[in-house]
Amino acid sequence: MSSPSKRRDMDLMKLMMSDYKVEMINDGMHEFYVYFNGPSDSPYQDGVWKIRVELPDAYPYKSPSIGFINKIYHPNVDEMSGSVCLDVINQTWSPMFDLVNVFEVFLPQLLLYPNPSDPLNGEAAALMMRDRTAYEQRVKEYCLKYAKPEDVGAAPEEESSDDEMSEDEFDSSDDAVVGKADP
Repeated sequence: MSSPSKRRDMDLMKLMMSDYKVEMINDGMHEFYVYFNGPSDSPYQDGVWKIRVELPDAYPYKSPSIGFINKIYHPNVDEMSGSVCLDVINQTWSPMFDLVNVFEVFLPQLLLYPNPSDPLNGEAAALMMRDRTAYEQRVKEYCLKYAKPEDVGAAPEEESSDDEMSEDEFDSSDDAVVGKADP
């Protein structure tokens, strides 16, 4: 296998060439932000989060540090620090994984399948176990308040191209958006 620095550079380039917006911090390749869209068909689907990623010197043999910058309501994410409780990242990381796995598999799975029995946010875990509908409503409220694409500076390109395609019918598409937000 190549050296950790070559692998780090290769994984970062692979992530940058994917559909994710990556913003470097400082001049090195150890710290950066990735803009992450909530998974479809979930209460997080309208949210965009700025994720801080720190790669240790021993990456890929040591896992990256992952944290949400803007707030998210989730049992396995600390609301104040943005720390993530995710076994794959925190305990069972393997050099077989790469950065794209984190954003295409691990984080979507975390949001789709929260684990309220191992919480970093006890309030979210308790609400999820007590009243799933109220929990999902709170998630959506947080998305609207803290995770709007324009607020994190990451308006997805797909949305703009969809808007351009539907300009002829923007009155009906506006009604559809308003209709979805009411329930």
